[in-house]
Amino acid sequence: MEITQGVSFDSFGLSEASMRAVRNKGYTISTPVQAGCIPPMMEGKDVIAKAPTGTGKTMAFGIPIIESIDPASEKVQAIILAPTRELAIQITDEMREVAVCHEGVRIVCLYGGQPIGKQIEALKRRPQIVVATPGRLSDHMKRRTVVVKDVKTVVLDEADRMLDMGFIHDVTRILDKIPNRKNLGMFSATISREVMDISWVYQRDPEEITVRPTEENKPDILQYRLEVPSDGKVDAIVKILNKENYDRVMCFCNTKGSTERLTKFLQMRGVDAQCIHGDIPQKKREAVMQLFRDGKLRVFVATDVAARGIDVDDVDAVFNFEVPDENEYYIHRIGRTGRAKRHGVAYTLISDFPSRMRLDDIVRNAGANVVNGKLEDDGTVTAV
Repeated sequence: MEITQGVSFDSFGLSEASMRAVRNKGYTISTPVQAGCIPPMMEGKDVIAKAPTGTGKTMAFGIPIIESIDPASEKVQAIILAPTRELAIQITDEMREVAVCHEGVRIVCLYGGQPIGKQIEALKRRPQIVVATPGRLSDHMKRRTVVVKDVKTVVLDEADRMLDMGFIHDVTRILDKIPNRKNLGMFSATISREVMDISWVYQRDPEEITVRPTEENKPDILQYRLEVPSDGKVDAIVKILNKENYDRVMCFCNTKGSTERLTKFLQMRGVDAQCIHGDIPQKKREAVMQLFRDGKLRVFVATDVAARGIDVDDVDAVFNFEVPDENEYYIHRIGRTGRAKRHGVAYTLISDFPSRMRLDDIVRNAGANVVNGKLEDDGTVTAV
């Protein structure tokens, strides 16, 4: 079923507590993915939803989960799996906003890189909802610090990315240990073969919801291809930053080494920049991301995996310092700008033949509308 329109939140038959939380967030009309997923999930049906990032997926599964929780029970009743700690933290924050008016609903977030002892203490408060990365939840299940036999609802968020990252065995192991599951929700930007395999094995007659990037919810992003020499890429970024006065920018690199080098070179040119990648300690990563969310960091440099779950609505521009290795990464990267009906800009820097070929492949296969740009000495970029 393809959904193109939102509906009024009043039409879902939500409890007064959920409606208060929705009103607190300033919402009256749902997004299309919420319109498609909330009713079947409230009925306990399995759902497989394909929707672009930034379309309100967390509330699409979060509201039905919170509506179904028995706050008097001290058993885990719902599990939400996310591919990265950043996304797990973001989902937890948003779930807490929805649960704020539901007395007695407790949520815990479990992920690697945080001391397990601290998480065991949090679990002693008997949460009914567990948000987790698959590896860390598996650890807790082995230690019996999380008991899943009473879980009714499981959600896999960003299922495609989770399975791409090699979590398929953890995910299937977790699902196999939840015998009394009532429904499974899978949310994904793309429906890959691995996602379909999980659906065939673990879902029963799922409601299939597709939200296409219609003109209404398609981000307004001007995409430039800039040919610059490899030793001129950093200067190109600085020129554009100075000319356009961007306040909040994301730069993407393919490797940890590149993020470190780009950050150092930007800092040497007086640009307020910090980076995250897989080798940076979790505490530092969270601090850098919070600075960026709070608008206190101008340039945020990251690898694709490290940046998953950064949900900031007003990123002025995205720079692809290197062309991504996968078409999907390109879509995810540029989708960080032009959100919430704002205009966004994405610049991809090309300095050699392989990167030129990669971008051509992305344009062909991902349907990206990339225009050739010319960088003037003063930092102005014009379409050629």
